[in-house]
Order: sequence, then C-alpha cells, then structure tokens
Amino acid sequence: MCWAGAMSGSRTALLLLAYLGYLLLGSAAFWALEGPAERDAARRLLQGKWDLLGNYTCLQGPALEHLIQGIIQAYKSGLTLQGNTTSLGRWDFVGSFFFSISAITTIGYGNLSPTTAIARILCIVFALFGIPLNLVVLNRIGQLMLSGVHKCARHLQEKFHWKKAATLLTRTCALVTGLLLFLLLPPLLFSAIEGWTYEEGFYYSFITLSTIGFGDYVIGMNPDRTYPAWYKNVISLWILFGMAWLALVINICINVLENSNDLCQCCKKKKKEVEQDLRDSNKSSTLGLDDVESCTTKDTKSKGPD
Repeated sequence: MCWAGAMSGSRTALLLLAYLGYLLLGSAAFWALEGPAERDAARRLLQGKWDLLGNYTCLQGPALEHLIQGIIQAYKSGLTLQGNTTSLGRWDFVGSFFFSISAITTIGYGNLSPTTAIARILCIVFALFGIPLNLVVLNRIGQLMLSGVHKCARHLQEKFHWKKAATLLTRTCALVTGLLLFLLLPPLLFSAIEGWTYEEGFYYSFITLSTIGFGDYVIGMNPDRTYPAWYKNVISLWILFGMAWLALVINICINVLENSNDLCQCCKKKKKEVEQDLRDSNKSSTLGLDDVESCTTKDTKSKGPD
C-alpha cells in the first residue's frame, strides 16, 4: 500500500516537473522570438513620434491620422507612449510565461498574441501538445484534492465514528476553502494592485478560472502602475490550481444533476409500477367477482326450479 502511494506520488511529481519544464521551454521560446520584435516596434514608435514633432510644428490632418493609427496598432500590441519612453514588459520572460499559461489553459484573453510568423507557428505546436498536458495535470491536481477530502472524511469517521456527517462536513469545508482561496480573496489582491473594485476583481476571477476569458479585464495592463516581479507568477499558479478546483466543483454539480435525474426516473418507474400493480389488482378483483357471479348462476341452473 505504501509502495503504491509512493509510486503515485513520484508519478505526480514527474508530471508536474514535465508540465513546468514545458511551460518554461515555451516561455523561453516566446521570449526569444517576440522580445526583439517588441523592442523594434517600440523603437519605431518612439522614432516616429520624434520625427513627427521635429518635422511638423503645426500638425496636419494626414500626419496626425497616421500617428493615431500607429498608436492604436501599438496599443493592440501592448505598447504605450510614456513621455520619452515606451512601456515594455509584455514579452519579457514573466510576460511570456503568463502568455504560455493563458494559451494552454485555453483562456485566451486576446490582449496578447504573437506577431511574428515563426512565433505563430510555434504557438500552434505549443498549444497542440500543451492543451492535453494541461488537462492531464488539472485532472491529477483535482484527484489529489479529492483524495485529500476523502482522507479527511475517513479520519473523522474513525475518530468520531461519524458516517454521512463526516463526508458532508469535509466537502463543505473543501468548498468553502476553495471559494475563499480562488474566488473571494483574490479580488482583494486585484483591488490593491490593479485598482479594480471588488466586483470587477470577482468578475475577472470567475471569467478566468472558467476559461471564458473575455479579455475586458486582464492583469498587468495598466502602464501607470508598477507591478511586483512575483505578481504574474503567483497569478499563474492561482489560475492552475483554481481551474482544477472549479473543474472539480463543476463535476460535483454534474454528478448531482445526473443523480437527481436518475432519482426522478426511478420515482417515475416506481410510480408506474405501483399504478400497474393497482390496475392488476383491480382487474383481479373484477375477475374474482365475475367468477363468483358465474358460479352462482351455474348453481342456480343446476338446482333448477323447486
């Protein structure tokens, strides 16, 4: 038993290491491919700004329109002008790691995407193998969470001799703990670092963990704010474990709905059986009366008139 548990733990550790190594490899590749393109785009944007200011003392319509189009395109690529500099950081290693997470988890915010042809091809191959790997990892994490809940339930049953109450209590505690860690407390962090309201942070949390990923709220996007170096890495781990927890909750909800449907079907079947039994019993009673009447008639005929 202990040997089987050790083997399962070692397989889980190897799987997590392979998952982390895959993410790091993808992050390094995107960093190497998209980083230079980002710096070139930033240099061109800044040079265009200075050329425009140097050549045109009074801005004309076409030149201003050209600048606006360039700014819009740069903003879509994640670049914004800040005085004499441009904001970078989306395609550094941390940003690339966050992009890799959002790609293989199929969240796909849409605010960040590769622009070079090689990076786009790499993104296809990376997601092709990364999405199944991510599903396997999420399934394993969910199993570990579920086994932890079952162990706690067995421990309570052995210690306090509880049966159904222990299972209900541990599941309720696991649900409440998951709600706190993955949905209720993270909005406080987002409010402090992003400046969002609690409602906006809660909305972002659910849209992210459910992999809906509209992209209307994305972390680390405000150029006026300075973000800690650990911020995106912590959010990446939160996404990974939060998705596993939410998938577990959704599976429980599906099981409850399926069981309730089975219960309804069972009740309907029992009702039909009872109705059929009642009809059979009524038919038997009617047949019995008919037999009595026929027997009475026969007896009367056999006796004849006195």
